[in-house]
Amino acid sequence: MHKSAGATLITAISALTIVFLSGCGGLQRELTINTQPAGALVILNDEEIGTSPVTVSFNWYGDYSVRISRQGFETLSTHRELEAPWYDMFPFDFIASFCWPTRTLDSYEWTFELKPYEEPVRDDLLQAAQKLKTEALAEFEKPPKPKK
Repeated sequence: MHKSAGATLITAISALTIVFLSGCGGLQRELTINTQPAGALVILNDEEIGTSPVTVSFNWYGDYSVRISRQGFETLSTHRELEAPWYDMFPFDFIASFCWPTRTLDSYEWTFELKPYEEPVRDDLLQAAQKLKTEALAEFEKPPKPKK
């Protein structure tokens, strides 16, 4: 009986090893970025990924820096958060990535609306410049703080 238990254990370990090494289905992550209007250059975490609409795969969840530009429109710089689904958290992440019998697609889609570029009004620029100059001079003319 002892030999039978040992053989069963070896068979079970072998079967588990085959399952884990085969990488059955797995988890595929992708992010699609759309813009209104389409055709804008998309930079994700300081890496140019293409023109919208564009789909890329990703490996991690969290905060992403997004910069989008197109001639004739204001450049958009923002951050977006990708939150992990429940099956991509410990201990389910191991099963979803390596042992799940079918491929799981974790797909996200972000859409950004671009604003048309408007020429700044000259008088507004001059007023803003004067205000900054006044603030800078006031800061420069303050007496130094006494040392303790």
